[in-house]
Amino acid sequence: MGPYPKRLAYAAVAWVVSVLLAVQPAMAQRQLSFIRDAEIEHILKAYTTPLFKASGIIPEAVTIGLIKDDSLNAFVAGGQNIFVHTGLLMESTDASQVIGVLAHETGHIAGGHLARSRDAIEDASTVASLAMLLGLAAAIGSGRGDVGTGVIAGGQELARRTFFSFSRTQEGSADEFAMSTLEKIGWSSRGLLAFMEKLASQELVPESRQVEYVRTHPLTRNRIEVIKHFVERESKHSDSPLPAEFTEMHARMKAKLVGFLRPDLALRRYTEADRSVAGRYGRAIGLYQKGEIGKALEILDGLLAAEPTNPYFHELRGQILFENGRAAEAVPSYRRAVELLPESGLLRSALAHALLEVQDDRLLDEAIANLQAAALKERYSSFIWRLLASAYSRADNQPLLAYSMAEEALARGDVRAAKFHADRAEQLLPAGSPEWIRAQDIRVMVDSRPTDRNG
Repeated sequence: MGPYPKRLAYAAVAWVVSVLLAVQPAMAQRQLSFIRDAEIEHILKAYTTPLFKASGIIPEAVTIGLIKDDSLNAFVAGGQNIFVHTGLLMESTDASQVIGVLAHETGHIAGGHLARSRDAIEDASTVASLAMLLGLAAAIGSGRGDVGTGVIAGGQELARRTFFSFSRTQEGSADEFAMSTLEKIGWSSRGLLAFMEKLASQELVPESRQVEYVRTHPLTRNRIEVIKHFVERESKHSDSPLPAEFTEMHARMKAKLVGFLRPDLALRRYTEADRSVAGRYGRAIGLYQKGEIGKALEILDGLLAAEPTNPYFHELRGQILFENGRAAEAVPSYRRAVELLPESGLLRSALAHALLEVQDDRLLDEAIANLQAAALKERYSSFIWRLLASAYSRADNQPLLAYSMAEEALARGDVRAAKFHADRAEQLLPAGSPEWIRAQDIRVMVDSRPTDRNG
């Protein structure tokens, strides 16, 4: 997904994550895969922003992360973080089902259910399970547009489930919140009902074979009946359509996920006869994943002819070229994507990476400018800071090289390296400059933290 789907990364989103991972022994090693994708993140934000605003939650304060997992699940973790499994998105029938789930998870945030689950944390074997939980938040801070894998110290499976699970009372409360919030916006709750009915048969299945969502969100027939009663008897908006653009967004999101994660299925599902934008999009990505680069670019050029101002089509074209050793050809596509969506740190970092790979020092200033802008959006991206360090090294800018290496080490949770580079940056940078002040902040922050696993 995004600019670099075949490369893996892990980064810390906050110091508490690295500290927890450092001080807790690993009870087990759990492989977790994360996805960063500018388009899918945009779609999920479009779905959730009205929900958050209607709930009195600041949209910018909530992080929405994608976990590469075929199971149907979504959950709230580590405060105001919503994580969604790709399986849930790919198995959803329409946008209303996704929105229904997101409205329910918003209910957990608004209800402060995590804050009330401290006893569950204590019951979840050890704090190691919490470390794994926060590791989820850490991984999405990588700033990469790819599938990133983090091997995180985690508790036993039972401990993980115990922590992520909410009580039936809290589940009912989140349902009520979802319905009332959707009603306030003027959106139907039918999607929430449809999703719950899809899961209804799971109650009779042995727990070991149940859908993950059911294991972490206790489901009862009474909950479904309450939602059904509301939809059929009480709601004034049961038949109110969602914004028209949401339908196409959902179709493209599904096509993109299937194309990247299940390319063989994408080529079967999205045949040459399918002339819809989503169909061609999914087929182009599937062909690209199967190595049919020429055919993929041909379809993509047709999509660009129809939608020349779509930044994600330009991004995909740049990605295909870049991943196949054609960095110089990828640059114009990435440039256009950034022109169309300049606020995206992921797109800017992709452009900068391509510029650096061209190995033309005349492009250094452009690469650095884009990385600086990307770092403002993706502060905890070790990848972006690593690229900046590489660019400053080539430019022989030792003060900013030291500063970038300090930020990169900070994002990785390497206390000793962060302190070393921050000390050096403080010595080399002009006193009072923003980077000098930040280097001091890093040093003070490091001095106040326990020594990590590298220290």
